[in-house]
Amino acid sequence: MTGATTPLGRALLDALVGAPGIEHVLATGRAPTATLPAGVAYEALDLTHPREIHDLVWGAARKQRIDTVVHLAHHRAASETRWEVHAQNVAATRQLLLCCADHPTIRRWVYRSFAEVYAVGHATSGLLDEDTPLTFDPGAPAWLRDRVEADLTVCTHLAGPLQIAVLRFAELLAPDCGSQLWDYLSSRVCLRPLGFDPMLNVLSLDDAVAALLAAMRATAVGVFNIPGADTLPLSGAVAESLRADLPVPGPLLAPLYALRRRIAGFDFRYDLNVHRFHFGGVPDGARARQHLGYVPRTPVAWPQPWWRTLLARLAASSAEA
Repeated sequence: MTGATTPLGRALLDALVGAPGIEHVLATGRAPTATLPAGVAYEALDLTHPREIHDLVWGAARKQRIDTVVHLAHHRAASETRWEVHAQNVAATRQLLLCCADHPTIRRWVYRSFAEVYAVGHATSGLLDEDTPLTFDPGAPAWLRDRVEADLTVCTHLAGPLQIAVLRFAELLAPDCGSQLWDYLSSRVCLRPLGFDPMLNVLSLDDAVAALLAAMRATAVGVFNIPGADTLPLSGAVAESLRADLPVPGPLLAPLYALRRRIAGFDFRYDLNVHRFHFGGVPDGARARQHLGYVPRTPVAWPQPWWRTLLARLAASSAEA
């Protein structure tokens, strides 16, 4: 597993340890050391160095007879545009695939992709299946272009020797997971385009882990949408997070949120979200349900104001006492 030190990677490791049929777990991350569950082997790895990828795949992974790769490592910050970000998101994905293609033990390759790769607009259906066109806007931010290029890179190997499953996740709404919507909902006031209230679908950490486990155990090959249990309008997401909802004329939103990024250091970029904040789109999970047996079951935990979190902690302390 790559990306083992992220919240998603750590949650998947917790689920894998002691699970039936799991003999060895080899986790990788950029941190020199990591506190992981007992029984997990850890290798510090810089995915931007092809030689390190090769040595891991043909060294420790071969020695432990690893048969499944779960690739979760993506740069999470939308504001980062350094060459290392593209190298980690795209070049490393390609190199890892090539190293695994003729490996003596690796058979299954599970890739975490993103539903943001779909082109959403006036003519798009509100329900996005796996045949929905991808976005190829050359003027799109590098964060989005990287995700589309990495997704296509993996898809070009679907007819190869590996059993590849590409999981296009709905937005994983959890802290430190690179969620643009989580960052957006963390403001006291959420600005929304005037006259628009699109439908959104969001994914919990528990369901993300369930989808990865289902894909690891299955043999189905192809692209699978992974929706979450929560589908609601944007205004509903703002209300669930107990934030103020303020509709604003659309042309003002990009400069206002750019100013917010510079002043407060938030990561939300309106240019990344303009299409879904106007038109919306919900991933169709029929294929994942049919071929992987995945059905979303766990609602998300919405970001809450500091005072609501404090009240919850006080209530928990009182109950324990």
